[in-house]
Amino acid sequence: MENLVLFLSSIRWQDAVDIILNSYILFRLYVLFRGTHVFRVLIGIALLWFSQRVAVALGLILTSWAIQGITAAAAFIIIVVFRNEIRSVLQAKNLKTILWGVPHQTVKTPIETIVDAAFELAGKKIGAIMVFPGMDDLDELIQGGISWDGLVSREMINSIFWHDNPVHDGAAIIEGNRIKKVGAVLPLSRRDDLPSSYGTRHRAAAGLAEMTDALVLVVSEERGSVVLAKGAEVRTVQNRDSLVRTLEEHIGSTKEQWGYKKKEKRELVIAALAALVLISAVWFSFTRGQERLVTFDIPVEYVNRNPATEIVDSSVNALQVGLSGSGTLIKSIRPDQVKVRLDLSKAAVGRNSFVITSGDIDLPPGVVLRKVKPSTVDVTLDIPGEKVLPVQVDWVGKLRKDLILTGAKIFPAKVKVKGGKTILDTLSTMYTEKVRLDQIEKSGSLKVNLALEPATLKIAADSSDSVTVDYFVKERASSLPAR
Repeated sequence: MENLVLFLSSIRWQDAVDIILNSYILFRLYVLFRGTHVFRVLIGIALLWFSQRVAVALGLILTSWAIQGITAAAAFIIIVVFRNEIRSVLQAKNLKTILWGVPHQTVKTPIETIVDAAFELAGKKIGAIMVFPGMDDLDELIQGGISWDGLVSREMINSIFWHDNPVHDGAAIIEGNRIKKVGAVLPLSRRDDLPSSYGTRHRAAAGLAEMTDALVLVVSEERGSVVLAKGAEVRTVQNRDSLVRTLEEHIGSTKEQWGYKKKEKRELVIAALAALVLISAVWFSFTRGQERLVTFDIPVEYVNRNPATEIVDSSVNALQVGLSGSGTLIKSIRPDQVKVRLDLSKAAVGRNSFVITSGDIDLPPGVVLRKVKPSTVDVTLDIPGEKVLPVQVDWVGKLRKDLILTGAKIFPAKVKVKGGKTILDTLSTMYTEKVRLDQIEKSGSLKVNLALEPATLKIAADSSDSVTVDYFVKERASSLPAR
């Protein structure tokens, strides 16, 4: 779980845009080329690319090289062989069709197919009778027939009612998008008010409609007309739209309810998700698959320190930070883009030890923290103060044997020092830098800097960081007796 959170936190907004943009491009290619020969070849190329990546991962150098060559050749073949098909797809009337329009597949619903077939039969004056059951059971009223259970199609309906087909005189029972039975015999109507021009098919349609809630469609062989029978009503259909509406009302479905548009929408959603997953995998392969490691020395910044305190000592001034990420991203990173900030809001006066965590380090998006050295930083805080200290010369070495130091005057004799109160309390004298006695041959004057130890001490603004030393020497009195 921790690795997953770390990975998600390393994704930049640029990476998200990159993935979404390329996923949409891939999805648009699917939308534009689905159902074409080009699309099937593109699927093959995608499989070749996947195989090539697997070969690279397994270290199969020759196999990887061969597949890469085949993929390049296949891409060239697509352009040459299928250039006409590609041109026909991309020759859109406007930019919307290419960028975000969804050209619907020319798939007809069963109702449209039935209507087309009915009017085609009527135009050829081929008789037909089709039954669309309602809620009532028709088994006791329909005699004979052959179980079929075939998908509705214009060619299938034409074939069933072709005059040379043995079952052309019977009725076809259609449920949903399937023809359940053909050659069925329907009960004849005994009504006297039917037109005399109606033949056996019309009376059979009226007979079943009177006894059940089924809708029966009849195509007249003599007149080439389309007639519908439902309940006691028998009427001639004048046009395609009227027949479509009647069938939809009876079956209680629209195109979406037949499932075609729903299926298409579901297909597009699956395609979009597949494009997103595939592009994400490719992105991960190219970025994380070429991961590099780099190390920077980053200065430590201390934040949220209590103004009443000051840092008098720290174990380190910079941390060695190891980072990893994609090769391209790592190359673009500068050390000033990485920040190490140590929060001193909870630090107390004295020595404080802090364990460095990822929360203390600000990284550019897409970069992962791998190591920090050292992992612990010690910081000593103290309350700032001032103290006036007498100055004393730090003499080292020895004078010549014939010389003696008789005295020294220091100006100024005292200096004001600033620093942590704890350190100031331990100091009683401020020493100068070392002055070598073995280099002194006579009285004189010299300017000497003050030795600030520890280094956290500072000289106050109204004091000087150096003093003038006037020293006095004389020759030793001779120890030999006078004559």
